[in-house]
Amino acid sequence: MSGILFEDIFNVKDMDPEGKKFDRVLDYTQIITFLVNSWIYPMDLGDKFRLVLATTLQEDGRPASQEYIASEIEGSRADSFEYVMFGQVYRIEGDDSEASSRLSAFVSFGGLLMRLQGDANNLHGFEIDQKIYLLMKKLAF
Repeated sequence: MSGILFEDIFNVKDMDPEGKKFDRVLDYTQIITFLVNSWIYPMDLGDKFRLVLATTLQEDGRPASQEYIASEIEGSRADSFEYVMFGQVYRIEGDDSEASSRLSAFVSFGGLLMRLQGDANNLHGFEIDQKIYLLMKKLAF
């Protein structure tokens, strides 16, 4: 699918001690740490969800506008998800301590922060100042 930077399925493995907004989730190759507005989208330990990071909501890959236009969202990729945020990549770091090449991409979604850490081959499309959408949907298991 055009415009997709990253897609994976995660399990919630850990949360902040107070169980509020900070969720750490992982699979066996990627680690993602991020803040979720838990009043809007509650998460629980053991939840499984699909996460997509994309540069546009348009299925055909057309670039997103730099302003909110309702007609661009209706009938878009967002319709298939329960939780959507818009943000900007503000930092990319390499991890020289491991034998394999790993990167971390840091994104701000209007104050809700995310760090995605994984193999550089899976994170090669991320760039500083890039605008991206985070899309999530819980999966039944």
